[in-house]
Amino acid sequence: MAQVRNKQVVLRNYVTGFPKESDMKIVEGTITLKLPEGSKEVLLKNLYLSCDPYMRLIMTKGSASDLGAFTPSSPLTGYGVSKVLESGHSDYKKDDLVWGFTKWEEYSLVSSTQILFKIEHTDVPLSYYTGILGMPGVTAYVGFFEIGSPKKGENVFISAASGAVGQLVGQFAKLTGCYVVGSAGSKEKVDLLKNKFGFDDAFNYKEEPDLDAALKRYFPEGIDIYFENVGGKTLDAVLLNMRVHGRIPVCGMISQYNLTQLDGITNLANIIFKRVRMEGFLANDFYHLYPKFLEFLLPHIREGKVVYVEDIVEGLENGPTALVGLFSGRNVGKQVLVVARE
Repeated sequence: MAQVRNKQVVLRNYVTGFPKESDMKIVEGTITLKLPEGSKEVLLKNLYLSCDPYMRLIMTKGSASDLGAFTPSSPLTGYGVSKVLESGHSDYKKDDLVWGFTKWEEYSLVSSTQILFKIEHTDVPLSYYTGILGMPGVTAYVGFFEIGSPKKGENVFISAASGAVGQLVGQFAKLTGCYVVGSAGSKEKVDLLKNKFGFDDAFNYKEEPDLDAALKRYFPEGIDIYFENVGGKTLDAVLLNMRVHGRIPVCGMISQYNLTQLDGITNLANIIFKRVRMEGFLANDFYHLYPKFLEFLLPHIREGKVVYVEDIVEGLENGPTALVGLFSGRNVGKQVLVVARE
């Protein structure tokens, strides 16, 4: 079987501080599009790759965790949507569409354990399985409903609210009958929150010198659920504004991922006398709820009751730019990298 070229995005070296495009390089490898004799692995053609903030955490030396770890001179790995070219595993066959963990390259040979789900519903864009119907969607669903335990009429605040996860949490909160405010980093994103995602209100945190005062303006009676995506100064201000028995699902802390000196949190004592529950979580622990999640969300997508904004970049060679852009807020909505459309 002839070898074909296999373009890859490779990590040059471990990263300190803000990631740069030069921390990665594009390499032309080769691959044989045939499974080795007796292999139980699955040969994939990668279609859509997900750019996710957690990927920065595993670019740091010694960062091995439940999220995985990158190795210099090897391709990046992450969530993606792929087409099966050949399978040594009985669960998958040629031309199946799947999503799960793959490598940042045109073709990948993966263990069947890295594939999370076969894609059964193709009446929605395939790219949605990197976002609204993939890890970010499950993250929003689990964080809000399972950990946030929302009740109708509660006050919900979401940081990084126009991102892959935040835009969904806001819409889930509105479906539940909550009052919802989001923060984002540009006028364009604030307009999206109010006009496309249906938030009750939104503000640009960069224009608020005093976040505590801003939160008191939007939440004079306090916050019941804070969906945490950024950490740092925002979290510190939120802690002053939580209501008794408030909940803080901790999904991410993007403001901290590139700092060598992390921001300290000074208002943590508020969680004691306000009896606030703050809980970190990973989507990985909740994929058993995926069928229930699809049953909930697919009808809303089909009826237009939940919408999703994607920021789509074409071509593996533009992968480093797309990934690095997450940390300066360059993306508007879910950042997706297209490797091939079919």
